[in-house]
Amino acid sequence: MTTIADIRAATHVTFDAPTAEQVLQIGAADVVLVSDRLLTGPSRRSPLEHTRARQAWWSSDDLWDNLYSPETRWGLPVFLWVSASLHERVNLWRTCSWLRHLEIAHHDILILDFEPVPRSRPRGHEGSKRPFDCSHSVSDHSSEALLARVATASHWPSEHYDRAVTLWDSYVDENPTSFVESCVRGVEGFPELAPLWKFLSCFFPRGTAGGGLSLSHFDEIAFSRLTHDWQTPAAIAAQKSKTLVDMWHLLFCTGDLFLPRRLGQWAAHSLSAFVERAPGPKPPDAGYPMLSEVYRLTERGIRLRDKGLGQLTDAPSLPIAGTEAYSASAPWVLLEDGRLARL
Repeated sequence: MTTIADIRAATHVTFDAPTAEQVLQIGAADVVLVSDRLLTGPSRRSPLEHTRARQAWWSSDDLWDNLYSPETRWGLPVFLWVSASLHERVNLWRTCSWLRHLEIAHHDILILDFEPVPRSRPRGHEGSKRPFDCSHSVSDHSSEALLARVATASHWPSEHYDRAVTLWDSYVDENPTSFVESCVRGVEGFPELAPLWKFLSCFFPRGTAGGGLSLSHFDEIAFSRLTHDWQTPAAIAAQKSKTLVDMWHLLFCTGDLFLPRRLGQWAAHSLSAFVERAPGPKPPDAGYPMLSEVYRLTERGIRLRDKGLGQLTDAPSLPIAGTEAYSASAPWVLLEDGRLARL
C-alpha cells in the first residue's frame, strides 16, 4: 500500500493545471506539469525538435510542459495521473516514452487512470453526445478519491507499457499509416484510439468517390459558415446553423483559438485568396483574438466550397502529429473507410 510518505517522496506527472494543484493539496511535493495540447500542430520524436516545433506552433518561447526540462528530478516512484481526455492520453504515451529514455523501469511508474465523471446534463441531450472528448480531468474527482486511488496504485504490465511507447513512436512518425491502422484495428487496453482518430481525421482532405478532392471536415464546416459578409471568428463559431454542434465538438478539443488560426492560414495562403481578412472591432494584441479580425469568402472561395479542391495545395498545409495535412510532400487523403492513402 502506498503511504503519504511515498506521495511526498515520489514524482507526480499531471496533465492539466487543476490536477497539479489538487495533487499538491493531497501531499505531493514534486509535480511535473505536462499539459501541451498535442492533438493539433506538430509533434516530434526528438525532445529538442519537439520543443522547437511546439514553440513555433504557439509562436511563443513559453511552454505549458515541463516533461523535458533539465531541471526536473525524477524521484521514484513516478505517479502518472491521467483522465480519459484525448489530450491527456497522447501526453501519457509521450511521458512513458520519455521515462523509458531516462531508463526508469516500468515497475517504478504507477498509472492512476481515472474514469470520466458523468455530466450533469441529461444523457439524451444531443449536444452532450460527443464523438470525442477532451474535457475530462482527474480534478473532476474529489481529493478523497485521489487519495484512495493512490493507496491501490500499481504499474502497468510490461507489454502494456511497451504498447504505449510504440503508440507515441507511431504518432510522431512522418508516415501515419501504422498509427492509423492501430486506431482502426484497435489496441487492447487503449480505448482512446478510435475516438482519437475520429477527431484527427477531421483535418485531412478527403478523396471523393469520383476521384476528386474535397476539404477536410473541419475546413468544410468553417467554409459553410463563412459568407460574403465580414464576420469575426466569434460570430462564425456562434452562428446558428446545422453545423453548430459539429463545430463545437471540434473546438472543444482544439480550443476556440484554433478557428482564427486556421482562418488566418487560409487568408495568407495565396495571392488570389479563397478567404479575405480585415481588421476587426477589437485592436490586435489587446487580448481579444476572436474579435480582432474579420473574415469573408471570396468568389474563388465559394467555388472551392461548392466544387471541392482542384489540387491538394489549394489549401494551406496543417501539421498534425508527425505529418501534415494538405502537404505536397505528404499527400495524405482520407478514404471513405477512415484510412489514409497517398495520392
